[in-house]
Amino acid sequence: MRILLVAATSFEVAPTYEWLQLQCQQIGNHQFKKDFLEVQVLLTGVGLPLTTYALTKAIQSNKAFDLLINAGIAGALNRELEIGQVIQVESDQFADLGVEEADGSFTSMHALDLLPTNQYPFSGGKLLNPQADSTFLPTVSAISVNKVHGYSPSIERLKAQYDADIESMEGAAFFYVGLMEQVKFLQIRSISNYVEARNRENWNIPLALKNLNEVLIGMLQALSQ
Repeated sequence: MRILLVAATSFEVAPTYEWLQLQCQQIGNHQFKKDFLEVQVLLTGVGLPLTTYALTKAIQSNKAFDLLINAGIAGALNRELEIGQVIQVESDQFADLGVEEADGSFTSMHALDLLPTNQYPFSGGKLLNPQADSTFLPTVSAISVNKVHGYSPSIERLKAQYDADIESMEGAAFFYVGLMEQVKFLQIRSISNYVEARNRENWNIPLALKNLNEVLIGMLQALSQ
């Protein structure tokens, strides 16, 4: 099985990368092999445009990937999710692609009919992962933004407009490219913080990264056998 492991930053997958270096044979630049498994690591940079470009280029340069895995941390809109919890995203959407109205409200490109809600790969304005499996990890819905939210009034407007569990800066781009290129994919996230008035003292990035990479390494170990 050939896997492309996609992350925005190196620190999000650093323990997994170290495991690959120690346990696998390095066969190229950021490429590793262990028994029946080949893993290539792609660091896209932060944000939707960077992810779209880097992932599309990687897939079109090598169409032999069997599975794309996007791994990273995320903020939780749903307070039932726990800090450090690892989840799998089953649906994602672009949450700030649209226009700001005169009264301060937001209207999406779908609502404006500039991007039909059911034009492939969208389904009701969302991007869905047909491979999402709740028996592997709990599944959640996500939104992706260019600007993460840290101001209480804008957070409340966001929650009123979207019924989503988490917020990230890359997920919808990853879903979009995976669907357009017709490659199987999984998006795995670990909760580092709640989406609230910005206060980094409430975040626990070390715990989120520890749990995320434990899941990733366990998954790669299982796939290599």
